[in-house]
Amino acid sequence: MEIIKRIIKHNLALTGLIILIPMFICAIAAHIISPHDPVEPDMKNILAPPTAEHPFGTDTLGRDVLARIIYGSRISLLVGFVSIGIAVLIGIIIGAVSGYYGGIVDEVIMRFVDLMMCFPTFFLILAVIALLEPNIWNIMIVIGLTNWMGIARLVRAEVLSIKNKEFVLAAKAQGYPERKIIFRHILPNALTPVYVVATLGIGGAILTESALSFLGIGVQPPTPSWGNILTQAKDNIEVAWWLSLYPGLAIFLTVMGYNLLGEGLRDIFDPRRRY
Repeated sequence: MEIIKRIIKHNLALTGLIILIPMFICAIAAHIISPHDPVEPDMKNILAPPTAEHPFGTDTLGRDVLARIIYGSRISLLVGFVSIGIAVLIGIIIGAVSGYYGGIVDEVIMRFVDLMMCFPTFFLILAVIALLEPNIWNIMIVIGLTNWMGIARLVRAEVLSIKNKEFVLAAKAQGYPERKIIFRHILPNALTPVYVVATLGIGGAILTESALSFLGIGVQPPTPSWGNILTQAKDNIEVAWWLSLYPGLAIFLTVMGYNLLGEGLRDIFDPRRRY
């Protein structure tokens, strides 16, 4: 409850939350909110402009753009949370092991992390996706497997600052196993910065998925995705402005919402920035 109170009092975090709440509602209740079937074509209304029946217009197959954007929010929510969840899990484990054991273990792990960070992430994702079947599960796994390095470095730094504190030394003196010391005593005190990075990372994952879908190697039609709606928009930009405006606005607002919430959480969790 304390964190909720701080979010409400913080303008950036509250603004981000206000932006994201409708997105969550759309994702959870898409089957209730959506005015039309997102995959049902209507050949009588191909590229119809916004009307009362189709507030966001229709696409090249006559499908309702509003319905597709609403259902596309499910894809964005799923990709954001699952892919960053994978990245956080890998980053926490590797960072904790590296920071706790130090020495040669730390040196080998950190050099591997440095090597991974040398590759341009998006092009690495493109290369891997090109070799795999382009579906949502492969996209989530690949995004997660290419975004854990920063989290690992962050967790390592936190563990290094905590592992020699009195409560950890006391746990070692009592003969607790190292696994218990790492996961029960050190990690709970090292995860606060991870919450901030994970929140910011969700927005980045959504942007990556949209870019992949736009390029045709992400979520495949007829499954609605903000990115593959934009794919149709580029071929009809002069006659169907709504195909680029509304999904682009959805991506922009969602990513901005996560970034504002993440920046707000950074201020809330950092005692030097508390107001």
